[in-house]
Amino acid sequence: MVSVFVACSETSENTSGEEKEQEQELVYAAANDINDLNPHLYAGSMPAQGKIFESLVENTEEGIKPLLAESWDISDDGTVYTFYLREDVTFHDGEPFNAEAVKQNIEAIQENAETHAWIQLSTKIVQCDVLDEYTIEITLSEAYYPTLVELSMTRPYIFTSPNDFIDGGTKDGVDGYNGTGPYMLSEYKTDEYAIFEANENYWGGTPHIQTITSQVLPAGETTFLALQKGEVNFVFTDDRGADSIDVEAMEQLVASGDYQITRSKPMNTKMIVANSSRVDNPVNESAVREAIWYSIDRETIAKDIFSDTETVAHTLFSSNIHYADVELKERGYDVERAKEILEEAGWLLEGNAEVRTKDGQELAMLLYYDVNSPSQKTQAEFIQSTLKDVGVQLDIFGEESTSIANRRTTGDYDLLFNQTWGLAYDPQSTISAFKSETAYMHTTSGIEQVDELYEKIDEVMVTMDEEERSDLYADILTIVHEEAVFIPISNGSMTVVAPNELTDISFRQTQFELPFEQMRFE
Repeated sequence: MVSVFVACSETSENTSGEEKEQEQELVYAAANDINDLNPHLYAGSMPAQGKIFESLVENTEEGIKPLLAESWDISDDGTVYTFYLREDVTFHDGEPFNAEAVKQNIEAIQENAETHAWIQLSTKIVQCDVLDEYTIEITLSEAYYPTLVELSMTRPYIFTSPNDFIDGGTKDGVDGYNGTGPYMLSEYKTDEYAIFEANENYWGGTPHIQTITSQVLPAGETTFLALQKGEVNFVFTDDRGADSIDVEAMEQLVASGDYQITRSKPMNTKMIVANSSRVDNPVNESAVREAIWYSIDRETIAKDIFSDTETVAHTLFSSNIHYADVELKERGYDVERAKEILEEAGWLLEGNAEVRTKDGQELAMLLYYDVNSPSQKTQAEFIQSTLKDVGVQLDIFGEESTSIANRRTTGDYDLLFNQTWGLAYDPQSTISAFKSETAYMHTTSGIEQVDELYEKIDEVMVTMDEEERSDLYADILTIVHEEAVFIPISNGSMTVVAPNELTDISFRQTQFELPFEQMRFE
């Protein structure tokens, strides 16, 4: 989903009161509903959750900075974190934000630890103690170097009013969405709209834009026409990497002279995820996965499909990601090499057949793409065509983002489009997810070196030795690269198309949300 915003430009001092009120309003069209915004679960829209809820610390280009915690101490052995909280914060319902509220939230999250298994921190927290009204202490079972990074994530370690809890927790739902963030959810109608009002008591200062409305609007031509008519005028790539309009449409809007494009630094890797655990399917074989890798013309995808807005990716993470500058074998576009690999693995073209077979089984697989992403569908069709020349039958099928995510979790897929967690979360979050039942376990569990891989993942998260950590990450990345379970396509950035008069557009260290509270009109 790319979201699209409607906003009104500044008016002169002589404008009517109604116009002045409108200039404080921003409306964006979303391809999907915001869904359940329970901050301790994963169904909700992350851009929406990011407006309402906050974490103890914030991940920035300069590193971890204070947010709801003004400062913190870490014990010498790395197992005890003491946070000193802001004393000027309240939840949207007026409930005080204090150490007791932090304790209640963290314990509610930990009660549902299985759901958060992809975040290693959820397996390390032993207890949470209130030292005084504004001091909280979190104790871990062992040292875990990404602790502050994972506490800064959009979810789940964010805070809602204890008054929202159901039966003392959040795993079975919440009664409201009262965070501490710059915006409050004031009205919501499923599959139609959600209205967010500025939090006038926000500790960081009242946001410039008073009202933000999320309006559900079909992706594609409908969204583009709405932009052309001026009914909506802000677009950004969302948390699942889908897009409501394609690059060509964005460029047409900019050429009109009314819009600007702003892009973040590279944040993620778009990829195809292969299910190595699917024993009854050819995708279980590393040779098949490697042949698919060689059959993808990344240069053409970057140039013609993404109009050079994304760069070619040959590895799971770009080299600017910490610990990811590892020398790995490059597999470029080479159809002949793909055919050789399949021949050597016993997948043969018999007679006039168009699809290779082995022991009576056809070399056929299914690739799932997000129906809200025109670029994913175009890539799928392009890759399907190339693989046909190699003797592989690739069927493609589009589904909603939530269905794709559910398939990844349950293992009900051969191949599907996905992307890495992103700049602030990698490599640790994506790699932790390699062995998580709710994420990539089905992707990795069928490889030959699975036991070694999982052991190294456990080790890299707890070691306090920087050199050892670098070596372990290199080994992990080498294993999954050789097994070709994550097939990279391109490195992407977050893209915003906005009216020229909108200023202070910036990005967080994540592709999941934008700092709406900083935006204003000239």
